[in-house]
Amino acid sequence: MEALTTQGQFDELIKKNTLMVRRIAHHLMMHLPYSIQVDDLIQAGMIGLLEAVKHYDPKKGASFETYAGIRIRGYMLDEVRRNEWVPRSVYRNSRLINNAIKEVENRLGRDAKDNEIADELHLDLDEYHSLQKDAAGSHLYGFDDLGVTEDALKGEEGDLNEPHERVLHEDTAQHLAELIKTLPQKERLVLALYYERDLNLKEIGDVLEVSESRVSQIHTQAMIHLKAKINAL
Repeated sequence: MEALTTQGQFDELIKKNTLMVRRIAHHLMMHLPYSIQVDDLIQAGMIGLLEAVKHYDPKKGASFETYAGIRIRGYMLDEVRRNEWVPRSVYRNSRLINNAIKEVENRLGRDAKDNEIADELHLDLDEYHSLQKDAAGSHLYGFDDLGVTEDALKGEEGDLNEPHERVLHEDTAQHLAELIKTLPQKERLVLALYYERDLNLKEIGDVLEVSESRVSQIHTQAMIHLKAKINAL
């Protein structure tokens, strides 16, 4: 896909992908409380689609459908979180960490290590891990926070009956798998044990010979790294 040069091309791409917004909204509804209204998700998703059209760069490798799908889901889940009580520190600290990761990785040209992120934030390692815990919002930071659902990682298609939905699902899963391959080995292992082998945190801790809290910390770090990589698309 080439860069858009006219308003007509912009409008046509929005029109072409409006149905994708509706499909994603209805698919996400299966994972959300009944109090969430599908029309609110669609409205948020349309904003995500607009942003995707404005900022998509085909040189970065992802197809437009994959890039837009992640952005659309992200905006929908932001809408869900806005209706929940979450301390402002959760969003502030998550933003600080994501920005620090991007700064370090842009400067070094490789994945950022914990101590390097801490240095960027002018914190010692324990302070950084405390900030990281707060950024996770007192829950296990998961794939929904990245704008994708866990079935994308597990390769489960659920009730995706339309060919277009299956292709989009497979494209997203493949791109996510490529991003996961770039994570440090321990983070990849925790994700594999948790999502593919369905081990709980205590069981993973037994495998790795670390505490349950350390496993949660590694999982959160993996999610934060992936979020930074997705935001850089």
